[in-house]
Amino acid sequence: MTDGAPLKGPDGALRCPWALSAPEYVAYHDEEWGRPVHGDDALFERLCLEAFQSGLSWITILRRRPGFRAAFAGFEIASVAAFTDEDRTRLLADPGIIRNRAKIDATLANARLLAEWAPGELDELIWSHAPDPAGRPVPKTLADVPAITPESTALSKALKKRGLRFVGPTTAYALMQACGLVDDHLAGCTARRAPA
Repeated sequence: MTDGAPLKGPDGALRCPWALSAPEYVAYHDEEWGRPVHGDDALFERLCLEAFQSGLSWITILRRRPGFRAAFAGFEIASVAAFTDEDRTRLLADPGIIRNRAKIDATLANARLLAEWAPGELDELIWSHAPDPAGRPVPKTLADVPAITPESTALSKALKKRGLRFVGPTTAYALMQACGLVDDHLAGCTARRAPA
């Protein structure tokens, strides 16, 4: 039983407890989660995957990420924006992804919208909502990690105002965590970044 504090993994290193529940999580936790992600296509991928995750466990998405990347042309915004009705039909029948009609439609609509933005505009908008790390206490247990924050609420509103779909405050915060806008690795976790 854990109180949500870091736990020792098989290699003896302390990690956030969620990272030890499946082998795929260890690599994701150590090498990806909480690390800064930049680039419109890379951020589009994370935004889409966080939307598909809504209502599901992240491990479901993580295990299907290769299928998502294949189905959605590597999440290249321009390519997904050019998808046709035949592509939509293909996606709805693809067992390698989550075949949720509303989420697929939102992904396609978001790509078409973002294809009209200037290069770097998505990156700039998302990163403009990164909170000052000095104003954030280092979480000691999972109970110290919020599900939403004022910044994620503001990011959600900004994205929705620009027409994007499936970008609620909880999804926006998960995106912020995944893309390194915040570092929610627990105190003592091997993957926690040193202060700049």
